Amino acid sequence: MKRTYLLFLFIAWFAGCKTPKQSIAIQSETWTLGGFERPAGLNPIIEPDSTTEFLDPMSGKMVKWEENDTFNPGAVVKDGKIYVLYRAEDKFGIGIGFRTSRLGLAESKDGIHFKRAKEPVLFPADDAQKQYEWPGGIEDPRVSVTEEGTYVVYYTQWNRDVPRLGVATSKDLINWTKHGPIFKNANYKALVNQAHKSASIVTTVKNDRLVIAKVNGKYFMYWGERGVCGATSDDLINWEPVLNEKGELAKFIEPRAGFFDSSLTECGPPAILTEHGILLLYNGQNHKQRGDTRFALGTYSAGQVLFDKNDPTKVLKRLDTPFLRPIEDFEKSGQYKDGTVFIQGLVYFKSKWFLYYGCADSKVGVAIFNPDKPTKFDPLP
Repeated sequence: MKRTYLLFLFIAWFAGCKTPKQSIAIQSETWTLGGFERPAGLNPIIEPDSTTEFLDPMSGKMVKWEENDTFNPGAVVKDGKIYVLYRAEDKFGIGIGFRTSRLGLAESKDGIHFKRAKEPVLFPADDAQKQYEWPGGIEDPRVSVTEEGTYVVYYTQWNRDVPRLGVATSKDLINWTKHGPIFKNANYKALVNQAHKSASIVTTVKNDRLVIAKVNGKYFMYWGERGVCGATSDDLINWEPVLNEKGELAKFIEPRAGFFDSSLTECGPPAILTEHGILLLYNGQNHKQRGDTRFALGTYSAGQVLFDKNDPTKVLKRLDTPFLRPIEDFEKSGQYKDGTVFIQGLVYFKSKWFLYYGCADSKVGVAIFNPDKPTKFDPLP
């Protein structure tokens, strides 16, 4: 069925004053977002840099902190620019997860060409979080903003023992306050010491900005990699996981044998509250024995799932094939050679959607959805 995309602007007048009411792009006859198009000849937009150094608190030495890989970005809009928080690794250590990760900051006026800060803005420091962040560091940020302008980043604290979701807040994206593990005060005590990662908080477009939203009076996030779970919060810092009728962690979707997401269903960028429901974009990994044989085994591709806006645990629809998958050479070469598009950053900017993703755990790419010029999802093999 042909999909038609509409972008509309309502202008209303109240009490003699001009008050614009804006809405996001709506897709007629469909609930999905996209397709997303890679800007020709411009990706990857962030690559490793061997010239930048900073004084590492762990070693007390100058370290080339983004020399080996730059990948898995979060993104947010501030003061008319797109800012990307990206994961960067040095060369100390061998293999994925055995180097130290820190978060770099880059800014752009057009969402494609970026100016990068010379030093990381979030990193393992001599602070209250060192037991959770030394020596592996800070990984895989998802960043969003409140209506009042507080930036919130959820990231993986990696001590090379147990990966945990941590949270930090900022007013300027440069100076951050770490608040520690998000489940440290949860009533479900076991979770804080169990492996968990990948948090996608629910957001919505308001006054042309993608901002954090509440669902039934509370903040809500999706999280997890081997199944999508949920959690609620009153303050964005302390979270309670959603449990099932047995008092165990509830899983709303799980990997499916024979599909592109047969090994992992890992949450992507902040979820979006739309007129159709709550849309979660997620990362699916193709299982090497039980996967979809149309796609490279072990590859990471991106899927979409729709939840009920009144019951965020209830699945309404789910794509059976990916909307974005590794196609370009830079998406199939690097640390993860099976092929990876790992989506983590999504912003609404100048009437377009910008999706930022990690390329084979080595570089950062962008794909853009322009509702006025819609394109198809990535082609199937």
